[in-house]
Amino acid sequence: MIRILQTFMYVVLLGAFIVSCDKEDDPVNASLGTISGVVKDDTGQPVSGVKVTVSGIKEDDLSVTTADDGTYTVENVSLKIHAVTFSKTGWLTVSVSVSPEKFDTSKKATANATLVSASSKIVGIVTDAKNGDTPLAGVTVSVGVAGTVTSGSDGAFTIENLVADDYTVTFTKNNYVTLTKKVTKADFVNGIATANIKMGGVELLRGLTASDLASADKWYYNEYRGGRNGDAYPHWDWACDYMCTLDFRGAWQEQNEGTTLQIRNNVEDRGNPADLNVFDSFVYGSKKITQDNRILSLRVRTHNADAASPAHFGVQVIDLSAPQAATVKIGENKTYGSGDYTDFEFDLSNYVGKEVIIAIGIYRQATGDYWKQLVLRAIRFADKKVVNWDWLPGTDVVDGWKLSQETVRSTMPHMKKSFTGISPVSGNRDNYFDAYRKWREVGHLGATWSFVPLKKDPEVFPSEGYIIKTRGTPEVSTKVPEAYLYAKFAIASGNNQVTLRTRSFGTNYLYFKLTAIEDNGTVTHVAPQSNTAQDASAADDGCWKFKHGDGSAGNPEGYASFVYDLSPFNGKNVTLVLGVYNGVANSGENKMAIHSIALN
Repeated sequence: MIRILQTFMYVVLLGAFIVSCDKEDDPVNASLGTISGVVKDDTGQPVSGVKVTVSGIKEDDLSVTTADDGTYTVENVSLKIHAVTFSKTGWLTVSVSVSPEKFDTSKKATANATLVSASSKIVGIVTDAKNGDTPLAGVTVSVGVAGTVTSGSDGAFTIENLVADDYTVTFTKNNYVTLTKKVTKADFVNGIATANIKMGGVELLRGLTASDLASADKWYYNEYRGGRNGDAYPHWDWACDYMCTLDFRGAWQEQNEGTTLQIRNNVEDRGNPADLNVFDSFVYGSKKITQDNRILSLRVRTHNADAASPAHFGVQVIDLSAPQAATVKIGENKTYGSGDYTDFEFDLSNYVGKEVIIAIGIYRQATGDYWKQLVLRAIRFADKKVVNWDWLPGTDVVDGWKLSQETVRSTMPHMKKSFTGISPVSGNRDNYFDAYRKWREVGHLGATWSFVPLKKDPEVFPSEGYIIKTRGTPEVSTKVPEAYLYAKFAIASGNNQVTLRTRSFGTNYLYFKLTAIEDNGTVTHVAPQSNTAQDASAADDGCWKFKHGDGSAGNPEGYASFVYDLSPFNGKNVTLVLGVYNGVANSGENKMAIHSIALN
């Protein structure tokens, strides 16, 4: 009996030993660590009460709150990659990543964060086009790491703790096409930006419903040029051709020959079926059609296509004012396969008097691995077909300007009031694409006004601003500009004063003038009512001449301001033309650097 009892005690003690050893050598516990850190504001002060969430711990997220000194500690964290998110009402949510190599030999990792005070928010209501525009609940609304929420039973959502900035808001729900909506810094009024959206609508262009198209970029002007080759300089020089600032979708690229629409040829796209009714890639915008611009001309060539295997392309129109918006082809699909430029026309007469969505695109003609490209050299609107490298046709408002009365009448009034000449990204002839695209985000003159290089190209990237200039030849004229920018505005109270901030270079006078052209063709050269230039005075034919050597991107207060009163044009649409003139023979390249133009 004693022997049996001894054996039993031995087994118990052995088991206890084994259990104890197992606990100490537990591989699960051995692979756990700690993440800790401190959260401060942008002045270096600690922020308490911040919710710190570590993702993916034991299949769940784990949250703690920072102490009064801004510190926190999260224990029992697997030595894997984790996202650590920091959030607090009134502050911008931020997230950092902790990877396995950030854990030290003591299995401790540090993740500090700096929070930015954020009291702005994006609000909106999601409605359901499938069910009579009723509120749509359960939609995931996201601006990325800055915040994600779900729409309520009333379709409403609020994303808080934001700084007023540019955001892309994504709306997602099962069985609905995922939509995106842009919110810009300017959309925040008293800290609130509104982003209402309709989901479940019919896809009118690939990935776009009527709700998306309602906020399409406006094609204010009648000519858009693309590419780098300097054919018919300066009219077709790279520094003057800004087609790539338009809204392109799918596969596309800026090339020497033009802005190319391409068949999407990623591995996952090669199995897509042929579709000669839905564009594979396209560019689109909203355009008011009149008798003066009802004929759309495309100057094109192709890559990777020939007469036996051409590119298939065309134009589609969507009238959002119709009882049931639908995509309508303009004529039959076109085909072309050649490295030579040629011109195609599309008649938009059925839409005269309406503002409609115009889409130009390339169709997928077959399934498989191929890479056809339609090269767009020019998109032009007139009352007749435009060919070759010609200027837009019509009767000049002023002889020699190449700005026709037809173009003035059919230019759309601009919706913006403030424009910059400062490029947020620099570039050069071989690397300008990213810089041009950034213009879309800041209301840059190159993307928002139309530039006409009558005799001289501009300098688009200097830090002092967008530069229009003269040639410095014996040819003197204060009547015909060397180059100019134009845009149309509806003049009214609160929108009838223009402030031009600019500078010149060197010791020569720079000759310029602002001209107002009414839709009936009346031309008025407007004199500034005040200016802060170092030296400025009136010159011939309505021009002013000035010298002012101060001002740069880092010194915005240094520029000269010229202020113009447009109240005599109240109630009218007026095309404003800002041009530079060769006022003195052989005086070199005289340059006007434009920092900004604002209406108020």
